[in-house]
Amino acid sequence: MIHCISECFIKPHTIPEQSKHPYYLGPWDLAMLSKHYIQKGLLYAKSPATVDDGGRFMDDLLKKLKRSLSVVLVHFFPLAGRLATISYEDEGSSLVYVDCKNSPGVKFIHARVDMSSSDILSPSDVPLIVESFFDHDRAVNHDGHSRPLLSVQVTELVDAVFIGCSANHTIVDGTSYWHFFNMWSEIFEAEDDNISISRPPILQRWFPEGHGPILKLPFTDPDQFISRFEAPQLSKKYFHFSSESVVALKAKANTEYETDKISSFQSLSALMWRCIARVRGLPPDQTISCMMTINNRSRLEPPLSENYFGNSIETIRGVTTVKELLENNLGWAAWKLHEAVVNHTDNVVRDGVKKWMECPLIYQIAEIFDPLSVMIGSSPRFNKYGNVFGMGKALCLRSGYAHKFDGTVMCYPGYEGGGSIELELCLPPAVMSALEADQEFMDAVTVSFNPLH
Repeated sequence: MIHCISECFIKPHTIPEQSKHPYYLGPWDLAMLSKHYIQKGLLYAKSPATVDDGGRFMDDLLKKLKRSLSVVLVHFFPLAGRLATISYEDEGSSLVYVDCKNSPGVKFIHARVDMSSSDILSPSDVPLIVESFFDHDRAVNHDGHSRPLLSVQVTELVDAVFIGCSANHTIVDGTSYWHFFNMWSEIFEAEDDNISISRPPILQRWFPEGHGPILKLPFTDPDQFISRFEAPQLSKKYFHFSSESVVALKAKANTEYETDKISSFQSLSALMWRCIARVRGLPPDQTISCMMTINNRSRLEPPLSENYFGNSIETIRGVTTVKELLENNLGWAAWKLHEAVVNHTDNVVRDGVKKWMECPLIYQIAEIFDPLSVMIGSSPRFNKYGNVFGMGKALCLRSGYAHKFDGTVMCYPGYEGGGSIELELCLPPAVMSALEADQEFMDAVTVSFNPLH
């Protein structure tokens, strides 16, 4: 049981002039209004000397976290705002934007739970209690009208500390989420009054030529475009792939398709697609897909900077039948995904935005996550273990309730680095058991490094 010790709100250390004006959202941002917040966090070990120090370590940590958060929010000030809507009833439209002036700021929660790090790391299934390490449980982004756009929860365990952030997905995608986290850690580590950071965010939103910054949605009532979704009972597990295993998968896929263009990520995604399709026992003629989140920043010409703050993602997919996927080899499946990636060009991105402008679409979770398919999200390229907050390298990364559906596969860098990958996988319990008995899958999985040993 989680016990809330204290709550407060954190505002930017100094108020940027830009924050006094409405902060407008782009097409990729507005499309996220009915999706969940991003919920990711890191578990850190307390040093043995601080476990029974009368709370001095935690008091000092909380003080430094709050101070560094207020400083980093000077750069990332939209996260301290709230969503606001202006309705235009006469024209049947509305404008959703970020109001950075009339907001209490970022919510900061200190909580405690009578558990140890081994209670989190040792079970094969992720314990349900982990979902309580995050605020905004089951919230959709439109709730940012009344909830903070960013909520930080610091949960104290007996021998560890978990820092979990829940960030509104209309404000950040995965790239921007970890950019913020990295810069917060950088300021924490600096421990001085310098508020400059190595990678300032580019806050100016991208809009297609001739449009923006004001984009009205063809709705006047949230019920027209907001839906809630409750996930079925799922088994949630982590699987580790060593750098050697990932290299071997890539070599296998390229050899089988007689090419050298298939990436490690495409090879691993193809493995998951094949193995999950096999153990689901679907009819041979069933059409299935493997969906992957793709970053548009580098696809545009000229490209957007990786420091572009906001959403710049879409979903691409490889499509085939169960029979074709399983009768062909790993290389064939990986090439399907490779083609989906290389075909996602500047023209395709801009055409997609043009169509959205003509008929704005708000993504609905129930429609995006097809229980017959696989959805690959997050990225092993994000710097997740570089955030230390004075406690050394994190023991593990964990996520909240958000975006957990049958067939969700989240990709993270492996603890030991070097190209290793950790997959967070959500499947119905019976399907998960079948996957753990699948030869092709288990041949690639390696024993995860346990930082507690």
